[in-house]
Amino acid sequence: MEILDDIKQALQVLAIPEKAEFFPRFFKTGKGEYGEGDVFIGVTVPDQRIVAKEFYNKISLEELSELLSSKIHEHRLTSLLILVYKFEKIKDKIQQKEIIDFYLKHTKHINNWDLVDTSCYKILGRYCFENQDSKILEKLSDSDDMWEKRMAIVGTMFHIKKREFEPTKTFALKNLKHPHDLMHKANGWLLREMGKMNETELLNFLDLHYKEMPRTCLRYAIEKLDEQLRQDYLKGRI
Repeated sequence: MEILDDIKQALQVLAIPEKAEFFPRFFKTGKGEYGEGDVFIGVTVPDQRIVAKEFYNKISLEELSELLSSKIHEHRLTSLLILVYKFEKIKDKIQQKEIIDFYLKHTKHINNWDLVDTSCYKILGRYCFENQDSKILEKLSDSDDMWEKRMAIVGTMFHIKKREFEPTKTFALKNLKHPHDLMHKANGWLLREMGKMNETELLNFLDLHYKEMPRTCLRYAIEKLDEQLRQDYLKGRI
């Protein structure tokens, strides 16, 4: 497929060998995990956005499927950026649903922090909010796969921006005791953003559940609160 070769070549031209060595360490030292066997060629996200904007209206979903299944991290991230641009330009509900179906069909390739957070808010979150349908996010939240759970968490960020907090509280509670620290961070980050929009909502949630929250989740959730209030929660006192 000529268009795929053009995209891969455009990314390769922008690749920086030093970045290819740095990115794996970056992910493994706290910024999230990447899929086993993933390869990095060293293309920064701003450069990937340039490529995505150039090619998003030239590539079909069928061709995009091959790019998204690549083992090269930048290929997959660029494919999701392309998908976001496609989705944002489409107003027809049927065409939007085609992109949603494509996205859900390929969740197995969206298996790290970078990929989930790049695409989920702008695609699934927006779609579910605008169509008043949270069933997709609920199904992902109930999945046994951690990254699908994280997709549900990140997807509710769109609801937070629109000041609708119930999905956030529901999904955070559902996965509060998940064994993986990345889920604790995701839940805490989401609750923190809810608090930035409406601190009363966050405080009400914390008063009910802070004692059962993993410490990582709690630290993220209270990060933007007053210092004394943060200390009170961390010490187990209100």
